[in-house]
Amino acid sequence: MTDYTLRELMAITATRYIKNGDIVFCGTGISLLAAMAAKHISAPGSIVFFETGGIDSELEELPLAVGDPRVMHRTTVNGSLADSFAIMQNPFTGPHVVGVMGAAQIDRYGNLNSTVIGDYHSPDIRFSGNGGAPDVASFVNRTIIFMQHEKRKFVEKLDYLSSPGWLTGYDSRKKAGLSGGGPEVVITDKAIMGFDEVSREMILLGTYPGYLPEQILDQMSFDVDTTKAVEVQVPSSEELRILREVVDPQRLILGG
Repeated sequence: MTDYTLRELMAITATRYIKNGDIVFCGTGISLLAAMAAKHISAPGSIVFFETGGIDSELEELPLAVGDPRVMHRTTVNGSLADSFAIMQNPFTGPHVVGVMGAAQIDRYGNLNSTVIGDYHSPDIRFSGNGGAPDVASFVNRTIIFMQHEKRKFVEKLDYLSSPGWLTGYDSRKKAGLSGGGPEVVITDKAIMGFDEVSREMILLGTYPGYLPEQILDQMSFDVDTTKAVEVQVPSSEELRILREVVDPQRLILGG
């Protein structure tokens, strides 16, 4: 079981950033794959919760949406939207919350756009909306971001700022009054991006097997530091078995 898909690699890579004690706020799709896989691999003591109020579900089957009844299966609490967002701002639970997010565009400071492409008042594309993403990005202690690695997505300037990352870098996030931390990593289909601890500018942390740093930069609209980049560890046979046979045996998200 040595072959793997990029989606599997992305999900398993994300599990390495989820630890015991983390409270994981995620949607569905690949973010839920990662959160569920982490429960079986790196973080059995983590807790997954959803904006619809399902907190600490057993997740015996993979939900297809945050409103899927399976997110409420054998939960610790069947709460509400207000309850789920209160967890992020609670002084006891807030520091442990990890948000797992995605977007249409990202800039060098991890700010996200999931609202429109083009002018806001006359857009080329208008998306369905960013839901609770701005709240997550503003209040949780750290975020893990999933992106497709394309030049049109890694942009110098967002068409619209939907969710704050490190804003303009350095201490600008703190000056804006935002609590918690900010983006920790960006996991793409080609690489792992991180953020400099001082400037908060994006850096290249790791490349997937078969990709060189210059190939990564070629798919971005801005340059990043590549001096810390290493090759990303591929999934083990056991990690792939868990992902395929335990987390998504019906291949609802993994695909055929």
